[in-house]
Amino acid sequence: MNITRENIDALNAIVTVAIKKNDYSEKVQKILDDYRKQANIPGFRKGHVPMGLVKKQYGKAVLVDEVNKLIQDGLNKYLVEEKLDVLGNPLPKAQEDLDWDAEDFSFEFELGLAPEFSVDLKNKKAITQYNIVMDEKTVNDQIENIRKSYGKLIAQEEITVDSEITGVFANDENGIDNNTTFGLDKIKGKTNEKKFLGKKAGDTIKLKTKNLVNNENDLVNLLGLTPEDANGLEIELTFTINEINHRELADMDQEFFDKLFGPGVITTEKELQDRLKEDGQKQFSQQADQKLLNDVTDYLIENTKFDLPKTFLEKWLQVSGENPLTEDEAKAEFEKSEKGLRYQLIESKLMSENELKVEFENVKEHAKQMVKAQMAQFGQLNPSEEELENIAVRVLSNEEEVRRITSQLVSEQLLNLYKDKLNLKTKEVTYDDFVKEVYG
Repeated sequence: MNITRENIDALNAIVTVAIKKNDYSEKVQKILDDYRKQANIPGFRKGHVPMGLVKKQYGKAVLVDEVNKLIQDGLNKYLVEEKLDVLGNPLPKAQEDLDWDAEDFSFEFELGLAPEFSVDLKNKKAITQYNIVMDEKTVNDQIENIRKSYGKLIAQEEITVDSEITGVFANDENGIDNNTTFGLDKIKGKTNEKKFLGKKAGDTIKLKTKNLVNNENDLVNLLGLTPEDANGLEIELTFTINEINHRELADMDQEFFDKLFGPGVITTEKELQDRLKEDGQKQFSQQADQKLLNDVTDYLIENTKFDLPKTFLEKWLQVSGENPLTEDEAKAEFEKSEKGLRYQLIESKLMSENELKVEFENVKEHAKQMVKAQMAQFGQLNPSEEELENIAVRVLSNEEEVRRITSQLVSEQLLNLYKDKLNLKTKEVTYDDFVKEVYG
């Protein structure tokens, strides 16, 4: 077998795979011999079927199968040996005059090659790195919310400013029929609030989505919509009241503390505040890091210029999925996936140039720590190493979970690289200000 390559340009190449009779004949003959030994054909004893008849029935199929295996193995080996960084998979060129009765064969494949480029981590304009602080107001609001969730529900006859209201928002034309529970703090403005005050279970209120809620995210939750569907929505709808309650706050006693963190872990309100502040800072840090990662990703895609073998990738997208795509569908799919593909190439280059990698041991150790944290939530504070190892092995038997953890560890490594190399400016904000600034 002989494989040659013709470079069309920097991003496209044609690979020709030439196969001679001696590349496949011995293997084909062995398979046909085995077929002959096992064949059950009327008029012949098992193992005594004439080879000519066996070749007539099975020869072509065996030949095609073996040649395809040779092509696949040869191409894979060639790409590795030549250190070709290809995008997608080799695409076979159509051959209308292919003669399977011939002894020698030649096949051509199109290759899409990854572009050569450099990544500059010396940005002139600083990228904002948020430091979200857990201020006293946020801590106290969280404590109040926790006390509400653990408090007692007391039924009310009519809605008051501190009522917890359960009912159904509906609009038939837009397919809205969402049962939800909320407080009047979600409702925007005195005019809307007055429509609720004094109403009783069974009453129906007419509302408009425009200026209905204080936060756009609240509209998503109240109506059971996606953010895209809720964005800019201006329709009329009804709210039918099913239940009205007042939630009495749970007492800040030892029983309350024990319910939250286990017996004796927290014993005072000050300790609770400190614990919530610590946990909140960790969560805020994760959100700030994700924001930074998103911003850096956008910056790198925008400022790292290189061409892609667009025509090849569109052709590859047509045939690579479970269901073939039309030419127009493939073009649309490429447009949707181009940004992600560009970042994958940038990410791969940064990992290689900075000698970053995720080993299986890193994945397993992360899984063990994840399991340990989950067990701690249920009071198992000192699991044995053997127990952690066994559970982690079971977790990692799920390929999807391995991919998820690996992706997370890659993001962590890249984030540390960005923090070290990029020009960043730190901005300290409260969580409420962060939400307003980042999400509007």
